[in-house]
Amino acid sequence: MTTPLAAKIAKEYGTPCAVIDMVRVERNIARIQKACDEAGVANRPHIKTHKNPMLAQLQIKAGAKGITCQKLGEAEIMADAGIDNILISYNLLGDEKMARLGALQAKANVTVAADNSVVVGDLPKAAAASGRPLSVVVECDTGRKRAGVETPAEAIALAREIAASKGLSFAGFMLYPTETGWADAQKFYDEALAGVRAHGLDATIVSTGGTPNLKNLGKLKGGTEHRFGTYIYNDRMQVAAGVATWDDCALHIYSTVVSRAGPERGILDAGSKTLTSDTGGLEGHGLILEHPEARIARFAEEHGFLDLSRSNTRPNVGDVVRIVPNHVCVVVNMMDEVVMVRGDEIIGALPVTARGKLR
Repeated sequence: MTTPLAAKIAKEYGTPCAVIDMVRVERNIARIQKACDEAGVANRPHIKTHKNPMLAQLQIKAGAKGITCQKLGEAEIMADAGIDNILISYNLLGDEKMARLGALQAKANVTVAADNSVVVGDLPKAAAASGRPLSVVVECDTGRKRAGVETPAEAIALAREIAASKGLSFAGFMLYPTETGWADAQKFYDEALAGVRAHGLDATIVSTGGTPNLKNLGKLKGGTEHRFGTYIYNDRMQVAAGVATWDDCALHIYSTVVSRAGPERGILDAGSKTLTSDTGGLEGHGLILEHPEARIARFAEEHGFLDLSRSNTRPNVGDVVRIVPNHVCVVVNMMDEVVMVRGDEIIGALPVTARGKLR
């Protein structure tokens, strides 16, 4: 069954199409800002989810202190739109990036993260190019085993190295605790803070992160800010983590059923180039709202393979269905634009301005 709005979307924009409900977007922004305010922690939203300056401005207008970007290219897009106070939460290396970072720092207040001496050794070039000091936080691994120094002793040593580098200013620590690892993160942070203070330094920024860590917001004693990303749209992963409901999911992929060659199978026009192969550890590749028992079992590039064997209702060829993606951040990066709606009214298309900014 195709809803009236889905029929209008398909007629005006075609499918597959990413659609955001601005009522839910605004509600999600307000909900997380309220949670931050009540916890006494600044909100520094991560724009990697939506990649659009207009939405970043909505977050700032609601009370966010600044934004987080994962890549330099994203930060350049945001700064060009007049957004200030940007944290780049990623190691930056090389002369090309230092020149760009210097130009960015000349027009916006930027803080960058580092977890090793090679990165720290490059950053003075950017500071010199910008003509003003560059703030640097030490990224700390508190259990995810992704990036970050692994011990408080390493964090202290790197902080001292930053402070001793011409043009650099040690600003604090950046952490991304696991959902169950906040006690360990506290122990790590306390030891690192005591160590830098013993050398005459202090941490003005203590940044934690992750939408699934909503339940832990404010638990790190000394934390100053939190980096929420996915919350603006939410997805299947956030519902599974217990930090969002289906009604909080603001982005849906509208997709047309283009084949029903067998009674228990079908094909969507949304494949791996739309929904991506990132399952987020969940079964299937998204929830079909009209047929929740159906499973998007596998992909070709432009084919979504439907397993309807457990579905009580089955779509027909031509039906337009709405899909909640597993991991919305990677799905958005596949899109040139998202279509905005408010209730059943189509507002228009919004470009994914920082799409593909991987450098």
